[in-house]
Amino acid sequence: MHLHLNVAGPYSRGFGFATKQCRSSAPGPTPPSEQISVKPPTRSGTLNLAMRLLLYNIRYGLGLGTAVHWPIPGMGYLVGNRANLQRIIDFIKAQDPDIVGLVEVDTGSIRTRRVNQAEAIGRALGHYSVYQCKYGVASVNQYLPILRKQGNAFLAAPRVHGERFHYFEKGIKRLIIELELEDCAVFLVHLSLKYRHRQRQLHYLHDLVVASSKPVIIAGDFNTFWGEHEIYLFMKAAKLRSANARGLPSYPSRSPRKELDFVLYGDGINVTNFVIPAVSFSDHLPLICDFEIERKTKAAVRYGS
Repeated sequence: MHLHLNVAGPYSRGFGFATKQCRSSAPGPTPPSEQISVKPPTRSGTLNLAMRLLLYNIRYGLGLGTAVHWPIPGMGYLVGNRANLQRIIDFIKAQDPDIVGLVEVDTGSIRTRRVNQAEAIGRALGHYSVYQCKYGVASVNQYLPILRKQGNAFLAAPRVHGERFHYFEKGIKRLIIELELEDCAVFLVHLSLKYRHRQRQLHYLHDLVVASSKPVIIAGDFNTFWGEHEIYLFMKAAKLRSANARGLPSYPSRSPRKELDFVLYGDGINVTNFVIPAVSFSDHLPLICDFEIERKTKAAVRYGS
């Protein structure tokens, strides 16, 4: 099955960028529909589809640092770490997620010796992969070595109905990936380091959420140095809740103090479990969210339940 690309949605940006989109589809050994847990219909005539989302800022697979001390500042970002990427793959595979949102993924630069990390992880999981450079369409970073291969990615086991690449109007990191599944829409973001730009980005994200006709999940690195307090008004306006009800920190991974990474969800989504595993393959900790999507049966729709 091939993914259907749709960049012509009402909120999409950069239509002329289609030829530069990095995307692939990797068939898995098991049909995706068979990997979704479906609970029996309830008395109200609804089916609950149980799924698992894993969100991880993997820092381009570089780990927490290099074993070699480089005399030039930032040199560590230019040297890949294949052993750490394999550790990330093994960890994600052990969690058996239905959807994986990857922030800071290298899609095949010289740093990784042309290894596309999104595709490599997707193949190991048997998932479809959708990825894109995280910078704006007109950004000079689109043409610079290594930087033009720095992006975000979705890996998905369920049947994907399409994906859209939206772009914030402000900030250096502007990409929003919208993954459209049969029963919900999932957005992946990496917000700006600047507070003023983040607020503009949240305004744009709010419009995307309210325009969706399906239950919505937003996952990503929000760079909220003040935690959930910073996005409180956005969550209220968009009618979203945080899966991390206890406000557990996810950064830095060695001694977490800040809540930078979020999984937010709207009506029609029920979170059944949420954990932040204590692993040190990146400077961020991964987030794992188990949730159910309410789907009305044909009989319930017929009789107006």
